[in-house]
Amino acid sequence: MRIDIVTIFPEFFASPLEESIVRRGRDRGLLDIRVHDLRGWTTDRHRVTDDAPYGGGAGMVMKPEPMFAAVEALKAEHPAATTVLLTPQGRVWNQALVREFGARPGFILLCGRYEGVDERVREALVDEEISIGDYVLTGGETAAMVLVETLARQVPGVVGQAESVARDSFFAGLLDYPHYTRPADFRGRAVPEVLLSGDHALIERWRRREALRQTLRKRPDLLAAADLSPEDLRLLAELRAADADGS
Repeated sequence: MRIDIVTIFPEFFASPLEESIVRRGRDRGLLDIRVHDLRGWTTDRHRVTDDAPYGGGAGMVMKPEPMFAAVEALKAEHPAATTVLLTPQGRVWNQALVREFGARPGFILLCGRYEGVDERVREALVDEEISIGDYVLTGGETAAMVLVETLARQVPGVVGQAESVARDSFFAGLLDYPHYTRPADFRGRAVPEVLLSGDHALIERWRRREALRQTLRKRPDLLAAADLSPEDLRLLAELRAADADGS
């Protein structure tokens, strides 16, 4: 997967791209991530990328000329890339979108700043608008890095164990089940006996039940869209009854 990031702060990405699974994916040739300074597509000697808004008002707006030049140059190299503008006006990023986008061959991520980008950029260049949540960030760089890391996990071979991705929170529409490791007893808190039983069918059933419990208690809104089996529905009924009894 190739990802091009267009930003006026390329240094922002220096450390995150050199760590953890993103670094491993790049080292293995599975991820081709390129960071571009938008100023490289300016034509004036001061390398200006923003200007005052027409009609007045506070703040500055990112100019169309360098954005158009950047996207056109990168599209010429990678025509199949999806151009994404990181903006509060976009669809909210979630695991369903991660899976949808993960099937695409590459992306051009445009990091907005200030009051946003000239509307003509949005109209003519942008294929998708993405937000990572309903709050205000200084710029699109943090959001871009969220997309990079979540998409990297979808590329086969980037995460060492594919099963880890398959069991990620939200992957199946539910929160994850609790995890434990050694020691079996720590300060009087014991690992659930079922996990020490060696009975894999029993363990899987316990994990599914606990994933449903976590989701019911912490994010019940997710249950409406989750793909639930008849057994899941039965377990949920048990969990709701137990909660109602206070047990």
